[in-house]
Amino acid sequence: MREPLFVKQNADQWKSFELEPTTDPDELAERFIKITDDLAYAKTFYPNSKTTVYLNGLAAKLHQSIYKNKKERANRFVQFWKIELPLLFKTYERQLLYSLIFFIVFCAMGVLSAKYDTNFIRLILGDAYVDMTNDNIAKGHPFGVYGNENGFPMFIQIAANNIYVSLVMFVSGIVFSIGSIYFSLRNAMMLGAFEYFFFSKGFGLQSILVIWIHGTIEISSLIIACAAGMVMGNSLLFPKTYTRMESLKRGAKDGMKMAIGLVPLFIIAATFESFVTRHTEMPIWLSITILSASFIFVTWYVIIYPNLVYKNQTLNGTEH
Repeated sequence: MREPLFVKQNADQWKSFELEPTTDPDELAERFIKITDDLAYAKTFYPNSKTTVYLNGLAAKLHQSIYKNKKERANRFVQFWKIELPLLFKTYERQLLYSLIFFIVFCAMGVLSAKYDTNFIRLILGDAYVDMTNDNIAKGHPFGVYGNENGFPMFIQIAANNIYVSLVMFVSGIVFSIGSIYFSLRNAMMLGAFEYFFFSKGFGLQSILVIWIHGTIEISSLIIACAAGMVMGNSLLFPKTYTRMESLKRGAKDGMKMAIGLVPLFIIAATFESFVTRHTEMPIWLSITILSASFIFVTWYVIIYPNLVYKNQTLNGTEH
């Protein structure tokens, strides 16, 4: 049987399984048997087709519905960060990539704007901050701002502000994703101007070793928050086979999960900024170690681990 005919004969039933979930054990079993039979057929005759990939994913979802138990539900909190959030990163890896590209481009715009417009740095960072930093540079402590406040109040303020900013970025995505991209523009251009300011003063490398101790996780989280907003906005723009309202509900739910999942990351970043970054004279090897560990963690949890979880879920679905 040709693939188009195979899809035409079964597409309606597949979609009904996806759009109309059931909790009846017998119905679940029947659906799972049907999907695994179709998957086996597709893998035999169309091994590299999108149909096979789609059925693989649907079989994994049904398998997860059948085999989840009370223990897993009791550990829902752990399962969210262990399984559910990584699978969302895998599902929306395209939005994550676009968000990263946007951020890099906007950051470059901030650098160029600061380079060719002497007033841009003051415009975007504020006169007070620029004057304070110039005074600190003159005193020989260019990053003294991080040691001016008591650690714990600083931690509370930074963590609350970052969580608030990420939620605003997410919610703004309802405006056809443009809102999230706009806030990404603001933050990225500020970062670009900020880094150019220190590079122009001869403290570029030192700024990376000091500021990116907390910035690696913090900026990565803002990029993910923008992607979460794009997930919601794109669900409204591109509903695919769903009604626009149903698509929006799904996109908003998944985007919110991604945004909420960032809370521990912002807490870690705030901890670094409040209690670690202030030690600007720490050994270079220690700064590099913290930077490298942060980068490896973000890369592993957002890119590598989600692919491993997805492959494991798919294999479990097909094996059963």
